Order: sequence, then structure tokens, then C-alpha cells
Amino acid sequence: MPLPLILPVPAATLSRYGLSELRDDLLSLEPARGLAAAREAALRINELRRERGGAWVSAGQVRALFVLARSMSELLARYVAVIDPDLWVKAADRLGASLGAAERKRLGEILSRLFPTWTEVLDNDATPGTKGGQELQDKTQLLLLIGLLRGNRALAPVCDLIAVPELETGGLFDRAWDTLGRLLDASRGFTEDAGSLGELLTRPQRLAPDDLAAQLKLAHEAWSPWLQETALSLLLGAGELHEEQRPRCEGPGPARVMSFADAARGDGAGRRDDDSEVARYSPDRDWMPELVLLTKNSHVWLNQLARRHGRPIATLDAVPDGELDEMAARGITGLWLIGVWQRSRASRDIKQRRGNIEALASAYAVDRYRVADDLGGEAALDDLRRRAGARGIRLAGDMVPNHTGIDSRWVHEHPDWFMGVDQAPFPSYRFSGPDLSDDAHVAIRLEDGYQDHSDAAVVFQRVDLRTGETRYIYHGNDGTNMPWNDTAQLDFLNPAVREAVIGEIIAVARRFPVIRFDAAMVLARRHVRRLWYPEPGAGSDIPGRAAHALSRADFDRAMPREFWREVVERVAAEAPDTLLLAEAFWLMEGYFVRTLGMHRVYNSAFMHMVRDLDNAAYRRSLKNVLAYDPEILQRFVNFLSNPDEATAESQFGKGDRYFGACTLLATLPGLPLIAHGQFEGYEEKYGMEFARDYRDESPDDGFLAHHERMIYPLLRERALFSGAGRFRLFDVLGDDGAVVEDIYCWTNAKDGRRVLVLFNNSETRRSGWARISAPWRDKAQGRLLTCTLAEALGVPGAGGGACVLTDARDGATQETPVAELRDRGLPISLAPYACRVYMDPELRP
Repeated sequence: MPLPLILPVPAATLSRYGLSELRDDLLSLEPARGLAAAREAALRINELRRERGGAWVSAGQVRALFVLARSMSELLARYVAVIDPDLWVKAADRLGASLGAAERKRLGEILSRLFPTWTEVLDNDATPGTKGGQELQDKTQLLLLIGLLRGNRALAPVCDLIAVPELETGGLFDRAWDTLGRLLDASRGFTEDAGSLGELLTRPQRLAPDDLAAQLKLAHEAWSPWLQETALSLLLGAGELHEEQRPRCEGPGPARVMSFADAARGDGAGRRDDDSEVARYSPDRDWMPELVLLTKNSHVWLNQLARRHGRPIATLDAVPDGELDEMAARGITGLWLIGVWQRSRASRDIKQRRGNIEALASAYAVDRYRVADDLGGEAALDDLRRRAGARGIRLAGDMVPNHTGIDSRWVHEHPDWFMGVDQAPFPSYRFSGPDLSDDAHVAIRLEDGYQDHSDAAVVFQRVDLRTGETRYIYHGNDGTNMPWNDTAQLDFLNPAVREAVIGEIIAVARRFPVIRFDAAMVLARRHVRRLWYPEPGAGSDIPGRAAHALSRADFDRAMPREFWREVVERVAAEAPDTLLLAEAFWLMEGYFVRTLGMHRVYNSAFMHMVRDLDNAAYRRSLKNVLAYDPEILQRFVNFLSNPDEATAESQFGKGDRYFGACTLLATLPGLPLIAHGQFEGYEEKYGMEFARDYRDESPDDGFLAHHERMIYPLLRERALFSGAGRFRLFDVLGDDGAVVEDIYCWTNAKDGRRVLVLFNNSETRRSGWARISAPWRDKAQGRLLTCTLAEALGVPGAGGGACVLTDARDGATQETPVAELRDRGLPISLAPYACRVYMDPELRP
């Protein structure tokens, strides 16, 4: 007879914790329903334990108890059906023989009293005429399940749910369980080599006695060949436990050395494509390699311009021509305008409720992609674009593809496009705060914890006031910090969403020849998977998503291609003169430009490692890129600060250290990104909701003048520095033969011109000799090559004379005999944070 799939929790225990009406939901194999019930049960259990004392219990532990019980029940039922139909007859007979008539009767009375609902079900399922008596057989099944769960110490936090003290009196349970355990151990397994039935049932807890998640995975591995209904529930239960145990709000972590050892592992979503690491670089237009991008927080910048010029400047068309002339003279060829789009009204209300009554909405809580009315609208942008373009400056705009503002047009019109659920993922969530919607037909509310700073909920509530339909939509989230509570996360497994977002991107490209994609890495398949649709058993980095796990095949069907590859192809066809720039981290930089085809990608390792004086790590990153594919290097966006980071002044100061790091920025292959206020020496970091600056800073004239001598000339020579085809990195060796990691030494060349860059990024004078380059991969020859510094500088392989190096900034010279340069290399000695840029070396007899 199949074992009824009901959890052996005494009726009194269910009543004590207020779980009686949850029983059917707790037993449900529907992932969302069962997990929601487990969360509600955990909440009620913890509330009672807080009052009366007792250990805290998690929803994952509650769910694990129920899932194990159901899976064991199904496994036993399957065993009876295909291996030993007389198992329960044997068990009943052995129990009757070992306990005697009186104890057998007492056992039956206790079970009937404690589990009235269960025993009623058992009685209804009875098959009369069996040898040991049907009632005893049914209750034997119940006793067996209690014993299997009771012996699992990983279930200790929830063990009181299945505790039956009445059975402990006089050792009744121990004697009964000893009899049943010996029967299980004597019962053969499903196959000849599978061990006994007892070994199979207890294998997970023997192999991982204290790790409940591991037990569920082991149970799935061992039992799934014979499970039809509960196998997936075991994996989903493990995923929930993993999700609960993940650290939260730790930020993105330290920068790591770039490594391409795993480049052939596939797209990371659990699928290996034969062409997943095929080079698919997007070709550059002629202007792209020389792009130098200056960042401006639009509202703050206009406010600063008004103060500087002593007149109102509030819209983009009011930017003075002189400001654009000044940019062009400094070597700026791109202007990134942050916050130009129409923003979420709800985001503004949220920011202002936190105390800043002047706050705007976040620049990244977008209502719709049209230029904001307070910035002058589309006409003002057209005017600025025309005037900037006449000076060789292209405009750059943001695109935030993974989410919208919490009250965006799409949230009102297409709620099904967003990551949402019908029931709040956590029962503690409450939504009694103010309605943030200005639409009479839709109410939008943040979870109450945001109001009193007690919680950071992963969802907000959307109510259709016409129908009463309630949805809980996830906030945007990258899994490393708190949710972005003024945003709504789009569901990229929905093809309508992907098409709609691509349509917006094309529309933006027609107004901005440079598009920066915010947090682009979260839409790579591997991270859509990690964050929102995890592999069963893996858990998600977003709380509450474990129940939405998808198999590899289901995920592949829903998102068969990389979204970004679709974007690249569509933009190339419909807006071809557009540079696509991805903000991407997590060691995905090479993948984004080489495989997905973005033109440029953030290189945050540059800022972090140079700032932290972790020169060995950054030089190792450069070497790894050169050995794998040098072209990646010329696709990097390098910066000393960006809108999400502390200012360059606060990280690097305003002295030699800053100007040395800025020299690296200006002379590395790739795209230099200059932060708002970096040249002026501003110290204030501008929030994305700022309508103005608050420190009323004025430009540091001396700092600007030093840029004029040291940095602007290099930016105006970007054609010489931007490519990686002839970029060579050199080790500097000390007298002891060890690499002097603190010295950066590289060369580059273009159109007959050559340059050598040196920088000592340390507080101590460093000296050594540079002779042999780091290996780089030559694609034409398909192998690694090296060269000497003499060769890189164009010194002939024979003959004498001297090589004279002249610094392009201060005219300082260094003269080295050609023979010495060939045989031993270039002698280098640099004071702390000293740098040299030697252009166009001269050979003298």
C-alpha cells in the first residue's frame, strides 16, 4: 500500500505553533506555494520561540523537513510497489512480536490520539486482510517516518515539530525503532549493488550529518531514480538553504587579477557553446579609438556653470560655447551627460522623504527615455549635440536596460514585463505606506521596512485599483548589495521585454553616438541565471528566488542567446555609427568586448590596483591580457574615478601620485574616462539625485595649470596611445634580478612614431633595467612573441651611437649608448611617483 504523503507532525504541535491551516500548503510540491508556507511557518514558530525561548528556525529548515518527509514517503511507497509488497506486513508482525500485546495497543492509542487526521487517512486507505492487522501496519509507516527524521541531527532546529514525548515513556519508541531499523537494514535495496533499504534512506544524513543542504542534494542523487513527484523538491529545498546562507550586502568585493584560463568554459549559464569564446569584436569607426570621455552630472554641471558665468543656465541648450571650446582644447572628444532622461516621480519622493527636500529622482530610476523637461527636452539636446559636434565632441548617454523606475510608464502599462510574483516572498513584509503612484488606476507602495530602516525588501507592491489584482515586483538588484528600492526589475526571459528594450536602445542611439550601459553584466546569461532563475539546488543571490529555479534546458529555451549579442547586431544594422560601452565587472571584461561585441568595457581593476599600489596585480592583469588577446586591452575604459566611486582627489590626492596615475590613464590603450570635476580638483562626490553641488567648490587654478603641462598634451595625442597592436609591456629588473613590480614601463607606436612611458607607483625610489618585453599573442602567427626594448624603440640591431629620450612634458633627456640598450637594456631610476613620457626617440652617432 502506498504511504500517504503527510508530514508526521502531531496535531497538538501544529496547533501550538498556529500551523494547522498551513498543513496542505506545507505539503505542497508546487515550489512557490510550499516555500511560501514554510516562510510563514518559520515566522510563526520564531514568534512563539521569541516569547517562550528556543532556537531560531529558518524557512529553509522547515521546508527541508517537509520535503525529506515527502520524499522518504514516496521512496518507501515505490519500494513496496516494485520490490517488496509485504514490507509493511513484515514490519507489523515484527513490531507485534517485539512489543507484546499491551505495548502494541498503547502504541496504537498514542498514535491515534496524536495524529488523528493522519490515522483517519490511513484508515480510509486500508486494505483489509493483511497478516499483521491493517491498523498496526498503517501506524507502523507513521512510526518509521518519525524515526528516520528524528535521527537526523541537521534537523535539530525543527526537531520539536516531530517530537512525540508520549512515545518516549518507558523506552517504547526506542524498542519499536530498534525493531524497524533492523528490518530496514535487512531489506535489500532497489538494485543488487545499492545496499540495504536502511542504508539508502539514511545515506544523506550519514554522509553530511550537519549540512542540511548537502543532505538534500545527496538525497536527490541517491533517491531520484525511484522518485517521480518529489525529486525536484529536494533540489529546490537545497537551493533555498543555500540562498539563506549567502552573505548579503558585502558589495562587489576587491578587484581581482584578470585571468583567461577559463575562457573556453562557455557562456557561464551552464551551457558550453562551441563558439562561446569566438572573437566577435565590433569594428571601430575612425573616431572611436581617439575618444576621450568627460563625465558630467547634468544638473550639477548646469548649476556650476550658472555660478561660474553669473547667469541662469538650467537647460542643455544654454551651455556656453566657451565651455565646449575649453573641453576640445584639453583633448576631450566625448561628453557623457548623466541624468538627461525623464526620471521617476516616485524615486524623487523616496529621496526627499529621506531628508533632502531638494533631491531629484535617481538618474537611474528612469520613467521613459526622452530628455527631461527641466533640461530643455529634446530640442535642447539637439542644440547641444550640434554645437559640440562642430568642435569634435560627441555626446554620450546612459541606458539602464535591466530596470526602470518603480513607477515608470512600463510598470503602469506592462506589469507582466517585470519580475513579479502574486504573493509577497516573505510573510513579514507589510505594505501600509504612502501610495507612490500618480496614476489613479494603480497604487505602488514600498515595503514598510524602508520607512523605518528596519529592512530592505526585495519587492514592492503594485495594485491595479480597477481589478484589485496585486503583484509584488522585484526591485533592481545585482546581488552584491541592497536592492535599488526606487527601481523595478525587468524579466529578460520574456522575449517581449528583450525586444522592447532593444527598441529603446536603438532610439537612444539615434540621439547619442556613445551609449553607456549601466550594470551591463547583470544581463549576461550567467548572471540572469545566478540572480533570478538559478539552477535547481543552487539557490539565488536574490532572496526569495530559489523557488523559481529552472533547469538548464528550460532556461536555454527561454533565453537562447546572449541579450547583448542581439543588441550589438541590431545596433550595427540600424544605428551603425554608435559606440557601445558596457559597465561590466566580475571578470567579464574580456567576454563583453571579445565575444559579445561591445566596443568598450569598464576596466575597474586599473583604478583599484593603481590606487592600492597593488602594482604586481595590475601588471599581471596586463600580461594576462597580452598573452590571451591584446586587442582586449584597446577596448578597456580606464578611469581614476567614475560616478559611483570616490573622487580622484580623495583616492589619489593632487600631487605627483595623482599626476603619475593620470599619465597612465592618458597613455594606456583604450578609452580614458575623466570624472566630473577631476581636472578642477573637486572633492565632492555627486549623488545621482543631486540637483546641485553642495560644497560650492571653485576650480583649483594651479591644479588645472599642471594638467595643462602634464596631461592635456597627452590626451591630444591619443592616436599614438589608444591601440594595442604595438603596445609592449616590460619588466624592470633590479640588481638582484628580481622584477621591480612598482615600475610601469611600456612602449607603443603608430605611423612611424614611438613612445616610452615610465611610472614609479610607490613611495620609494625604484631602480632597475628594462630589456625584454612580456609575451604577447600574435594572431597572425598564432603564438606568443617577445621583443627587446631596443627593438620596440626602433633601435637597429647593429651599429653604435646613442639613443636619446626626451620627455614630452618638461624636455628632460636621457641618453643611453645603443650597444648598452641592446645588450643590457635601459637603466631606469625614478623618484617616488615620478613618471616620464619619452616621445619619438632620437638616434645620434
